[in-house]
Amino acid sequence: MKIDIQEAIRRSIQTEKNAMDFYRLGASHMQNEDARRTFELLAREEREHAEWFHRVYEGGEIADFDRFMNEAPDRKSDWLSDLEKLILPDFNERRAMEMAMEKELRLEKSLREMASGIEDPQIRKVFEANADSTRQHYELIESEYARLMGMVHESDIDIFVRE
Repeated sequence: MKIDIQEAIRRSIQTEKNAMDFYRLGASHMQNEDARRTFELLAREEREHAEWFHRVYEGGEIADFDRFMNEAPDRKSDWLSDLEKLILPDFNERRAMEMAMEKELRLEKSLREMASGIEDPQIRKVFEANADSTRQHYELIESEYARLMGMVHESDIDIFVRE
C-alpha cells in the first residue's frame, strides 16, 4: 500500500482534533458526573494524540498546533455530525458511549492499517502508539458503559462467579 506519509499524518491530526471535539461536546451534555469526567479525559488524550502526530509532521498546513487545535470544531466531520444528528436531539450517556466505542474501534483499525504500510520506524511507532491508546480508550469507555448500565464490572467477575 503506497501512501503519502505527510498527508496521512495531517489527516490523523485532523481526526484526533475531531475526536477531541466530539468528546468535549459529549461531555458538555452529560448529566452523569463519572461519564462526563470520562469524556473530558478522552478529550485531553485525543489532543495529546494529535500532538504526537504533529511532532512528526513536516507539512506546512498546520504550523501552529495550539491555534489549529483551538479552531472551531468541524461540524461536517463524521465524529461531530454523527453526534449532532443522532444523539444531541435526545441526548443520553448510553447512546454517546455506544457511538464512542464504535468510533474508537474503527479508528484503531485504521491506525493499524496505516502503520502496516509505513516504512519509517519513527512514524510507524507514532501510528502504532496511537492505535494502542485508541484500544485503551475503547476499553475505558466499555468499562464506564458497563458501570453506567449497572452491569457486572470486570473487577467484580471473580466475586460474582464465586457467589
